[in-house]
Amino acid sequence: QVQLVESGGGLVQPGGSLKLSCVASENIFNFRAMGWYRQGLGGAQREWIATLTQGRTTNYLRSVEGRFTISRDDAKNTVYLQMDNLKPSDTALYYCNFVPYSEDSWGQGTQVTVSS
Repeated sequence: QVQLVESGGGLVQPGGSLKLSCVASENIFNFRAMGWYRQGLGGAQREWIATLTQGRTTNYLRSVEGRFTISRDDAKNTVYLQMDNLKPSDTALYYCNFVPYSEDSWGQGTQVTVSS
């Protein structure tokens, strides 16, 4: 089972930037599409926010399009999420997983808090 480990979250002011990383235990990006997901506070449902296909095509949730960028480094088995112009509504626990996701591949996530 491929393991995915997220990092890079933190506390940032509105308008700020963060770059999240997701390291995979195997070189799988040429075989499976990868995505970022997030879950807000208070038991909110986890939502998909970005996809990067094997061919490097990207898709984004409308509310993050133009602010977030998904990318990958095959040599490092790492997928990234560059987040710019962050808003308080982006506060959430962020996860990476496959697209479609694998229930067995959810990691611990990385917390992003946007607050002044």
